[in-house]
Amino acid sequence: MKTSWLFTGLAAIGFTVLLGGAALSGDNRNFHAHLSGDEEVPPNETRAQGQAIFHLGKDDTALNLTVNGDTALKYKLIVANISNVVAAHIHHGDEGVNGPIVAFLAGPFPAGGGRSDGILAQGAITAANLVGPLAGHPLSDLVTLMRNGETYVNVHTNDGVPPTNTGPGDFPGGEVRGQIE
Repeated sequence: MKTSWLFTGLAAIGFTVLLGGAALSGDNRNFHAHLSGDEEVPPNETRAQGQAIFHLGKDDTALNLTVNGDTALKYKLIVANISNVVAAHIHHGDEGVNGPIVAFLAGPFPAGGGRSDGILAQGAITAANLVGPLAGHPLSDLVTLMRNGETYVNVHTNDGVPPTNTGPGDFPGGEVRGQIE
């Protein structure tokens, strides 16, 4: 399928850009998630897809992977064929299980915002950005959950017209999801 190839290419391009051209692989500091409606709980019928790319900084500033002196988890979230995005988060949960939000990636945005394709969000997460059950915890607690496959990225949509969950562009509980690996 062309879309899968497209996202593989976008992920590789985004990953290289995210790292400023540095190729840092095999060091267990890189994570990714492929987002689709099939991964939602329950699954959604949607053509929307996404890629989330994460890179954990070291304690030094060689690659500018710190924020205010704190180790940072840099990220880029890329989406395609999705409408009315209202938010995107990292959640704590095993595959097939819904869980609480532990970090914000994008939003909140107003309902009914129209189509999104390309980079939805990029930035850095530090310990100060952790919420929910990880609020007040060190960033290493989130990284441990990511390494154990206990986190996922979820992109939420809402067309702003009742009722909800009427189809693509209107899944406030999440339209696309992907387990972080």
